[in-house]
Amino acid sequence: MSRIDLDDFTDLIERPDAGVRRDAETRRERQIVPPGALGRLDELGEWLAAAQSAVPVRTVERPRLILFAGDHGVARLDVSKRPAGGARELVRDALEGTSPAAVLARRLQVPVRVVDMALDCDPADLPEDVGRHRVRRGSGRIDIEDALTEEEADAALRAGIAVADEEADSGTDLVVLGDISVGGTTAAAVLIAALCGTDASVVTGRGGVAIDDLTWMRKCAAIRDALRRARPVLGDQAQLLAAVGGADLAAMTGFLLQCAVRKLPVILDGVVSAACALVAQRVAFRAPDWWLAAHDSGEPGQAKALDRMALEPLLQQGVRVGEGMGALLALPLVRAAAALAAEMPERPEPGQETEAAAAAAEPEAEEA
Repeated sequence: MSRIDLDDFTDLIERPDAGVRRDAETRRERQIVPPGALGRLDELGEWLAAAQSAVPVRTVERPRLILFAGDHGVARLDVSKRPAGGARELVRDALEGTSPAAVLARRLQVPVRVVDMALDCDPADLPEDVGRHRVRRGSGRIDIEDALTEEEADAALRAGIAVADEEADSGTDLVVLGDISVGGTTAAAVLIAALCGTDASVVTGRGGVAIDDLTWMRKCAAIRDALRRARPVLGDQAQLLAAVGGADLAAMTGFLLQCAVRKLPVILDGVVSAACALVAQRVAFRAPDWWLAAHDSGEPGQAKALDRMALEPLLQQGVRVGEGMGALLALPLVRAAAALAAEMPERPEPGQETEAAAAAAEPEAEEA
């Protein structure tokens, strides 16, 4: 099988329908609540209408939380409060419904799908459907070695594309995207720093479980060393993901690109999904038009990536737990925007009120 050519996505991805968006804006101007009174909900409703190519917009009925999972070798440098190889326990919590994101997803009636791309555990430890796309056991230590071979990076990208096709074909109408990883925020920061041309200290955050100053310095040093390995391959996004990404990040990048091809809108969660989105933007500049940024997690790398893509977070709640939690919190806003755009009545045209009143009076006149 020949290697995937990411350049093909440039031609495959179209922008959401601008004509439909104008029609949605026109319809919004006729509704009973004045335009602008609903704030950003107006913009969300119009964005969703363009993504669906539908006016009035269809309400969001079949969202799904997709979590790409993997362990990262760089975690062995103690750059996180979580132990290296500890993502398996987080996945178990998600599958058993006890993680914060799983609890919220259950309350919002959103099904959860976990995709194991590189967990550092025996595949038999998890359900077969979770691990059927796995590329390898753990990604390499990116400060001194590649995260993946070129073949593994290609397989991970293809896996992400396949998952996007599966979701689109099954009728999912909105994706809530997150990750489950240990060391993932370090790899994400390297990608963002490389693509934005910044130093390690600018993008090094405290992670989902806030780290102390000493751990932050170790994380910053690991990002600095990985950046040296990233810069020579900046021109090739697949090589970049192989060098300093990981199987879960490569799969998420392929997933985002194919969702844009399939016209499937996505809500991005935290710094990991933002990093993958930034890589995908480098591949296909129109792709970010299909994504929403859910929230500001407080990670400096996420803020840098979203600014580069001109995506403004919907929420400012400081949620740092990851695993799609922030994106789930934004879902009710998107659903509210769709419901209002679809169901709020329009103002009657001049003269229609008089006609309606006259029509209502006719039966009374006949009875008299």
